[in-house]
Amino acid sequence: MRRLLSVDSSPLVLSRSIWLGAVVLLFGISVLPAQAQNAQMVDRIAAVVGDEIVLKSEVDQLVRRQTRQQSRSYSHDLWMNGLQQLVDQKLLAEKARRDTTITVSDQQLTNQLNRRVDQLKQRAGGEARLEQAYGKSILEIKEQFREDLRGQILAQQLRRRRMQNINITPSEVRQWFERIPQDSLPQLPETVRLSHVVRYPKPTSEARQEAKSLISSIRDSIVSGGASFEAMARQFSAPDAAGTATGALNNVDLNDLVPEFAAVASRTPVGKVSQVFYNDSQQGYHILRINTKDGSTVDLNHILIKPESPGGVRAKEYLSAVRDTLINNPDVPFELMARRHSEDERTAENGGRVTDPESGTRDLVLSRLGPSWKRTIRQLDPDSISQPTKVQLLNGDEAYHIVKLERRVPAHRASLEKDYERIRQLALREKRNRKMQEWTDDLREEIYVDVRISKSELTAMRR
Repeated sequence: MRRLLSVDSSPLVLSRSIWLGAVVLLFGISVLPAQAQNAQMVDRIAAVVGDEIVLKSEVDQLVRRQTRQQSRSYSHDLWMNGLQQLVDQKLLAEKARRDTTITVSDQQLTNQLNRRVDQLKQRAGGEARLEQAYGKSILEIKEQFREDLRGQILAQQLRRRRMQNINITPSEVRQWFERIPQDSLPQLPETVRLSHVVRYPKPTSEARQEAKSLISSIRDSIVSGGASFEAMARQFSAPDAAGTATGALNNVDLNDLVPEFAAVASRTPVGKVSQVFYNDSQQGYHILRINTKDGSTVDLNHILIKPESPGGVRAKEYLSAVRDTLINNPDVPFELMARRHSEDERTAENGGRVTDPESGTRDLVLSRLGPSWKRTIRQLDPDSISQPTKVQLLNGDEAYHIVKLERRVPAHRASLEKDYERIRQLALREKRNRKMQEWTDDLREEIYVDVRISKSELTAMRR
């Protein structure tokens, strides 16, 4: 999808396959390099929205992704629905451009553009293969899609603003629920509501020294021994180190880095390897090499070595003390202790409440929790607090925690009494989507829309 400079009455347009890359960039659809290397292909304008166009190939790509991800069979109705989605997105983008209260900063746009191009490079197998597939340099690819991405971000902001203003009353929730036939109500699995206080195991001074000695040896091997920085990163760098397996971070703005990392990166000359430094945010020792520098933007490689944290004795002792305080002082709120003492920032700011990272709901399906969670809460009664135990957090980190079981709901058929919050969220989502669609439909009276492929034409084209 792109800006339309001039539109004639012909339904056919010649488009280089680079335009398919716009769909890849904006919607995350995979396109094989071999497909992108075709010199030219005959395409067709599926719709015109304002002064922009939607190509048939873009709808084809979107529908292929939906059939693959949702395990659905192709149908003409599905294709027409995909066209409707792309038209709606263009409508929102155009409306957002006309709204002077909605803006996208150049820095915000650049950051998102860099992240998406980095994802494309990984999928393509590297920067060189991506440039070969698109027939353009990385800078040209970014420039090509900058304004398309700006429109997408504007549309997202407009949609978010409109959605936030749509709420639902308890009577609307009840009416929505009562429209569902009783024999169609789903059987819901057992759920729990939990809060916890988290502490991360701290490495010993000996483990810190070992990590520092290791990264110092790695630096010597690179600087004096001629070892490859990339090879050392692959072999030794921590699995959760930012960037690629070789430690590459490209087109990074120094202002987006944590202060200690940015300070070293800013003073390290191009082509040189920094001295060893400690990065508190990742609790490990770093070295980095600056590859290019343009103002505050740098390309670099880095290696992170983290000290091992065996045992977690101090973390468990700390949590035991917190638990004793709660048990011996019933008037002390668990939420207060979580905010004061938990090291899991995401849950600490919410008083320790654990939520599903995808849906945000507090009702966690017991069967989907990891083994460490299940073992901890198996013997807990509501309002009781567990002993300190080791856990793999929902984001994958390993830590120790104490858990308060606030509610346990056995498997049951959905009911308004037991599942009000979940039902309210579903009803609100349906209302917001319906109101947004009504508003988007109204935009057709304000913004020019010309859909140029009908369902009957689509049927004829596929014969």
